[in-house]
Amino acid sequence: MTLQSLDSFCTWLAATPVSQLLQTIGWIIPAVQTVHILAVAAVVTSALMIDLRLLGIRGREQPVAAIARRFLPFIWWPLPVLLATGALLIIAEPARALENPVFILKMGLLLAAAGITLACQIPLQRDEAFWELSVARKRAAQLIACASIPLWVAIICAGRWIAYVQGT
Repeated sequence: MTLQSLDSFCTWLAATPVSQLLQTIGWIIPAVQTVHILAVAAVVTSALMIDLRLLGIRGREQPVAAIARRFLPFIWWPLPVLLATGALLIIAEPARALENPVFILKMGLLLAAAGITLACQIPLQRDEAFWELSVARKRAAQLIACASIPLWVAIICAGRWIAYVQGT
């Protein structure tokens, strides 16, 4: 999509009745942002708990699979909430997000974090002891955690920076 057509799409979307409603009722955006931030907190906290177990820092008395079973739902179930609240925020101010390079960065980081999470989760579905069977697998789990933590921190930072970086 060219920049001109993206700009035209953002102008059209901002003029829709839904966007106008979101823009004019003062409490909607703060409420949506609050729900979005709470869902982000649930996802990031859960990912951190799994990562700390993979690193052997916390929860060593429990297998990785038990920690994953406990916290993975709090990664995947809030994602539809994040999608819905994020979509509302985009509809309210389309150019602010869609024309913002930091928003694009955040979406790329989110895809990478989801991929890292799946890289941890999928082997556990085949074998619950997968990450504990060998030193090599434990090191691989540690690498996953070492990649995951900065990704989630970067997603949070990018989410905040969207407000301060102008689009194209």
